[in-house]
Amino acid sequence: MSHGGGCLCGALRYALSGAPDRAGFCCCADCRKATGSGYIGFLSYPRERVRFSGPTLTYGSPSASGRIALRNSCPVCGSLVFGGDQPNSTNFTIYAGSLDDPSLSQPSLAIFNRDRPAWVGLPPGVARFETIPTG
Repeated sequence: MSHGGGCLCGALRYALSGAPDRAGFCCCADCRKATGSGYIGFLSYPRERVRFSGPTLTYGSPSASGRIALRNSCPVCGSLVFGGDQPNSTNFTIYAGSLDDPSLSQPSLAIFNRDRPAWVGLPPGVARFETIPTG
């Protein structure tokens, strides 16, 4: 099973193989600010199942864990596409809205539910975690 996606203008693309390790929503303040929305839909993929092509603009900011969270967008059109450090990350966070077919995302969890705005509804059956689940 292979999926593709990328930015609005097509300069930054990726190919994914197989199903994601997890898919969900993040409602933390950082993701809300980065997207201008109430959450970001995400899929987590191990490095060996993701291939990127095209230029990236990487922005780092402190995360809830105290580490620097890296978000990658297209330097041409500005679309937010994925999270992680291309040379060093062992997995990547693919932003679900950047999938060519976003219906392929089947979210099963919501993280940082404590920060979720009241006007953001979640689908039935999505597990809710106040922060990042452990284990």
